[in-house]
Amino acid sequence: MIQDLHAHTYYSFCSKDKPERVVETAITAGIDMLGICDHNYGVGCARTDFCWNQGNRLDADYGRTLARYYDHMRLLKEKYRNKIKLLCGIEVCTLLGKHSYALPDSADISFFDFCLLENLDDKNSFLQGDLLGFAKRANCPTGVAHTDMFAFIRSIGEDPYRYFRKMAEQNIFWEINVNYDSVHSFKTHDYATEFFKNKEQQEIVKKSGVRLSVGFDGHSANEYKAERVKSACKLIQNAGIHLVFEGM
Repeated sequence: MIQDLHAHTYYSFCSKDKPERVVETAITAGIDMLGICDHNYGVGCARTDFCWNQGNRLDADYGRTLARYYDHMRLLKEKYRNKIKLLCGIEVCTLLGKHSYALPDSADISFFDFCLLENLDDKNSFLQGDLLGFAKRANCPTGVAHTDMFAFIRSIGEDPYRYFRKMAEQNIFWEINVNYDSVHSFKTHDYATEFFKNKEQQEIVKKSGVRLSVGFDGHSANEYKAERVKSACKLIQNAGIHLVFEGM
């Protein structure tokens, strides 16, 4: 299976592409499974002027906007069902601050196919390192986006195998991010490069049973590099590690 579970559309504001264009780009590139997971504040706040200029987002009412976004993705699932497996996710910001774009406590994301958490290892994250607790609150398959999990696990004094095992038991997966585009200043993630070289890390992940995902974190269809996604998926599977949603 070739999967990319981290794609953005105009719902995120940092991308200008229509969801249809993102999906069709993935189809042309030979992707089997695509996960669109726009930023919670883009989906929830709906308008750019409201999102960026109205102060704190923690009291935002996401009820209608989350449902509208999901309904759009559901229509696309049906439209492209014979060409690609499409999943509807949401990327969750967890940073607190003066102008917070974090997901409000009241927001229900349980009906999404999955969510991706960012900022897990940031000191200003409302998670405070409690990945397992948030996954229970989310009540949908939860992944950790663009994070060096081995470094994070060491920072909280846990054993990698035992922690990954806990993640596996709670259906939490780890994203290997392979972005390389202008939005990210053409910089790659060191943790992903290290993982593909480090046989010890691969063995820990394999034995723990935790599943991985691959994400390009694309913000422009023009800059999509499907070969990076395909290579990562194949390397993971050749290492005997399962991809999340494998077999769907």
